[in-house]
Amino acid sequence: MGIGGATQAVADLVRVSTKRLSIFPLPGVILFPGLQLPLHIFEPRYRELVGSALAKDRRIAMIQPQESVEGAPLFSVGCVGKIEDVEASDDGRYNIVLTGESRFRLIRELEVTTPFRQIEAELIAEPLQEVLSLGERASFEREARRFADAQGYAIDWDSVAQLDDVSLINGVSQIAPFDAAAKQGLLEAPDIKERCEMLVQLMEFYGHGDPDEGRVTLH
Repeated sequence: MGIGGATQAVADLVRVSTKRLSIFPLPGVILFPGLQLPLHIFEPRYRELVGSALAKDRRIAMIQPQESVEGAPLFSVGCVGKIEDVEASDDGRYNIVLTGESRFRLIRELEVTTPFRQIEAELIAEPLQEVLSLGERASFEREARRFADAQGYAIDWDSVAQLDDVSLINGVSQIAPFDAAAKQGLLEAPDIKERCEMLVQLMEFYGHGDPDEGRVTLH
């Protein structure tokens, strides 16, 4: 293969690994592959986003803005979700359920004429067959019980014990009451072991802090 052929092959690879995504930038909300996220869509621009997704491939990219202001810069990692369930009301609102498919890394935001924002991103390949050691799982569950007791949560621990490691760690990461930066750190963790370690640290800090403060930041 000559230089020209090699260059074309690289260009083809880049096109395959990058995607144009329509985004829903929602602070404090993350989505993981394999998990579900219910959303109530009421703003006109995001109603149009859902309508566009339903007319195409039913996919919406969830990513957090770095600030809760219009047009704020975005964090670097999000997750593509597919609309699995949808309920449209007479006034144009939607109730949808997204199922996470793949994390992605932001490349750049695109200039568009749509009311909703769009980006170019590359999909992130997830590690295969991730598992925690028995000690890591036990340490996590021990701290999770302390955290739940401190926050007054009622947990079905028998059901928790039946979850595989990935579903447990990602599920807790997605619903945990931490601030946007902490949740983003969990989403960006490269594997389940590092995400587990972060969760334990966050639960230790948050569970032993002042509940009235209501926020924890991961540095």
